[in-house]
Amino acid sequence: MKAVNNNTIGGTPIGASAEDKWTGQRSIQANLRKTLRVVLSVLNVVGLLVLVLIFAMPFVWMISTSLKTMPETMIFPPEWIPKNLVWQNYADAWNTGPFLSYFVNSVVISVGILILQMLTIIPASYAFARYKFRGSNFLFGIVMVTLMIPAQLIFLPVYLELSAFKLLNTHLGLILPFASSAFGIFLLRQAFKQISDELLEAARLDQAAEWKIILKIMVPMVKPVLVTFALFSFIAHWNDYFWPLVMTTNETARTLPLGIAKIREVEGVATWNILMAGNLILVAPILLVFFLSQRQIIKAFVYNGVK
Repeated sequence: MKAVNNNTIGGTPIGASAEDKWTGQRSIQANLRKTLRVVLSVLNVVGLLVLVLIFAMPFVWMISTSLKTMPETMIFPPEWIPKNLVWQNYADAWNTGPFLSYFVNSVVISVGILILQMLTIIPASYAFARYKFRGSNFLFGIVMVTLMIPAQLIFLPVYLELSAFKLLNTHLGLILPFASSAFGIFLLRQAFKQISDELLEAARLDQAAEWKIILKIMVPMVKPVLVTFALFSFIAHWNDYFWPLVMTTNETARTLPLGIAKIREVEGVATWNILMAGNLILVAPILLVFFLSQRQIIKAFVYNGVK
């Protein structure tokens, strides 16, 4: 007699329908996950585009206004695209004062401050990060406390001291008060602490001097952090309005922000097109520096040191 298969009904295996059902459920779940990933990717792109639009709108508006005629700046609702591009606004903004002198002063002061800060924060942060000496924590605490003191609180004694040394209306008087940076020392100290001790011990076994260790090992390894701090410092002092206003009484050492403030009103009328052209002249070097250093800035945010 022919054997009867108890696992079949009408010749169809009993488990076949359950297996097909499980396979179908897995396929549906996979499609749902794929759809969810696509939706999240689209939402991510849309969110990034919204953020870009929010941050880019002021720059677009500034560029648009700088190319308009004076009557077009008063139109409501405003028009984003000028009917005729007025490039003369930039020449008018440049000619409202000794802008070349303002520009040179801004470059000299911002770069001078940055050079002095690098000369002070690198050895200081290296000492705080790699050496333990009596009072090191106390001294580092003092450095951190200075971050909580606003510059406007101590400007008067600093002004009187620089005035006593006849440094008013000079580049040196605008540079010296910012010769160091507590934020830079803190930022660089944290980066130096992430470098392995074995690397430094190997360098010392090769009888490398401390200055060689700093310049040839430590500094190259924290280059992204240094570039990021340099960008922050350059932007802060390039845009600084308060200290140049306090320390200068003539055009000898005045900077671009003070020059831009002079063109806000001409004959009692706010010339917004000329003002925006001047602002674009002020912002252009910062944007150039940012685009040149953006790769190092990205590296600084993902920097984890050598483990």
